[in-house]
Amino acid sequence: MKEVLVAIGAARHLPADLYLDLGELHPTGQGAMQLALRTNESIITSADPRIGFVHRSAEKLFEARDYRQLMMLANRHDWLSAVSSELAIALVLEDAMGILPPERATWSRMLLAEMNRATASLIMLGATSRKFSPLLAHRETFLTLLEELTGSRIHPMFMRIGGIATACTPEWLNSLEIVLKEIQHDLYELPQQVNDQFAQFAGIGVVTADQVNNYGLSGTLAWSSGVANDLRITTTYLAYDQVRHNIPVAHGSGDIPSRFLLIAEHLLASLAIMNEAIQWLLDAGDGPIAVQLPKVVRAPEITTYGAIEGPLGIMGILLDSIGEKTPWRLKLRTPAFSTIQSLNSTLVGLPLDALVPMLQSCTFMVGDADR
Repeated sequence: MKEVLVAIGAARHLPADLYLDLGELHPTGQGAMQLALRTNESIITSADPRIGFVHRSAEKLFEARDYRQLMMLANRHDWLSAVSSELAIALVLEDAMGILPPERATWSRMLLAEMNRATASLIMLGATSRKFSPLLAHRETFLTLLEELTGSRIHPMFMRIGGIATACTPEWLNSLEIVLKEIQHDLYELPQQVNDQFAQFAGIGVVTADQVNNYGLSGTLAWSSGVANDLRITTTYLAYDQVRHNIPVAHGSGDIPSRFLLIAEHLLASLAIMNEAIQWLLDAGDGPIAVQLPKVVRAPEITTYGAIEGPLGIMGILLDSIGEKTPWRLKLRTPAFSTIQSLNSTLVGLPLDALVPMLQSCTFMVGDADR
């Protein structure tokens, strides 16, 4: 029996037995995290994930800001899912306040949410190996267009209570449509390429349906284990009920290749949904994109919960309001915390030399857990 302390990301500056290189650009290696492992003949027998090195106090900061200011905080703890984090906040506040956004805002939100899923998937796959590094160029193209629309590549602050900040112009939509056609053509064979690239890990790193349910796992980590908990399908929000035919159902053996395959399949599905949203917005033309709000926005006395399907899994918001202009309590349910917590079970039995692809396939952000 051997004990190994593994450092990930910025934790390499602390004492450790092994530094795990997940790739220079791979987001799983951002932030700081440790894994205290026990191994027997290079097989992991126990795992203790350690986080909390870069605690951001995001939830307490939410309670010190009025409702209009929450968007600029929402997109910072998980910088891969900025648009979706803003969306989750906006939807739960609108539900609490009884606000119905205009249809153009709803379809624009769905378009940006799927673009966000695409950019996250592109870097999750593109940073795994040199073979997939061209995917990073496609991500840059999307981020450039996001910057043209919102003014920022990383912190868009695009969502508003009751709508969006600015309209998606026909010129911008046409540019995005052209880019989409090129990317869809380039990525047509991506699922097969991903399957071939990671075929050597077939049967390794299996996550069972029981583990998914016990730890509250979501996203591709759950879908590849056959657990169909995609909120875009199981609930009704935005306009997903009109584009569900593009969303792949849960399938797979729960191993490393099946998770990477689901990432690729859902990336292509996001591109298809974006196309449908573009066509709807072009056909709709000009119109309202937000509702008018009072100078001081207050939520009624209420405790409510809302969730969406983010790029890395289910993102939930628990709002506790006492009728003031700031939340009394705002609790985040982020996918990364559940994913990292599950490693004490899902890593058991894994060969040590498969640890890098295993963690890469689980698609989590350390900053999302250290919120």
